[in-house]
Amino acid sequence: MRVAVAVSGGMDSLLAMALLREQGHAVMAVHGLFLPDASEDAPGVRALRKTCQDLGIPLHVLDLRESFRACVTDVFLSEYRAGRTPNPCALCNPHIKFGSLWDGAARLGAEALATGHYVRLDESGVYGVGRLLLRGVDPAKDQSYFLALVEPARLERAVFPLGEMRKADVPGELERRGLRPVHSGESQEICFIPDDDYRAWLAARDADLPGPGPMLVLDSGKEQEVGRHGGLWRYTQGQRRGLGVAWSEPLYVVRKDSVRNALILGTREQLLCRGCVTGPATMAVPIAQWPETVWVQMRYRQRAEAARVTALHTGLRIELFRSGERPAPGQVAVVYDAAGRVLGAGNILRSLENAEPAA
Repeated sequence: MRVAVAVSGGMDSLLAMALLREQGHAVMAVHGLFLPDASEDAPGVRALRKTCQDLGIPLHVLDLRESFRACVTDVFLSEYRAGRTPNPCALCNPHIKFGSLWDGAARLGAEALATGHYVRLDESGVYGVGRLLLRGVDPAKDQSYFLALVEPARLERAVFPLGEMRKADVPGELERRGLRPVHSGESQEICFIPDDDYRAWLAARDADLPGPGPMLVLDSGKEQEVGRHGGLWRYTQGQRRGLGVAWSEPLYVVRKDSVRNALILGTREQLLCRGCVTGPATMAVPIAQWPETVWVQMRYRQRAEAARVTALHTGLRIELFRSGERPAPGQVAVVYDAAGRVLGAGNILRSLENAEPAA
């Protein structure tokens, strides 16, 4: 099979490329230019080209800067402007890596696209459908959450060579093969934001972000103003530090009310909710075939919780079996079965309050 490997210069994609070549596939490397100042002549790209040449693998550099701006950075900015908290990796994977990058690789003759994600593909046909995303073997590195919005048809031609591996074993596997990545460290959390300081990045865009407004504490069913915030985009739901408010017990950001430009604070108990409602969902398995009990993950660093899911005209209603920390609108809710297969996923619109009646 002629496989294109999405390479960044890091250790994961380098090992994925080496493994596929060892398995006898006809391998090409594809590298996307995403950022405004990216260039084929950049030192990192030149070093990556040399690495590929040493392996006898052709490297194709694709200019995806316009697609990345339209589908990732512009959306990231507009979501914060609207008071939501987007997940840029969950945006990038369906629209760029398995969108524009995959389309470019196909035009070069690739039959499949491989990446260095730690995720597997289940081909058991247990639900009578095609391939399903399955959690990677390494629980500390599983990246199925970030890929859950990729359309199922795109997964039919996806390859994940590292899904059965543990991250800790990768450096040794590269050393055994005499391979050195261009970038030896871990990639930063958000690739287009220097030092992962998203507040500074947003502020530098001067993008009509909402300004100061009231900070309100939920107290005995009423709202009490206790200060002023510096802009809703500067705060994260669940945040405790840096609020600058004295109260009888620790306060957290419970939610951001963009209509009133108000930051709503509350206690740990008030941070809990019964679930969430999503927008239109990417469905890997028709919901009628889902188990009655499923497992839902509403942020990357979170344990999946048992839940019941019902279909709405506009998305999914997810009801947790026990109250959990409310998710941030703009994040992704991913639904798994007990074996770790991804059944569906959607962007979170709002939380279900504990007082709301069951569906």
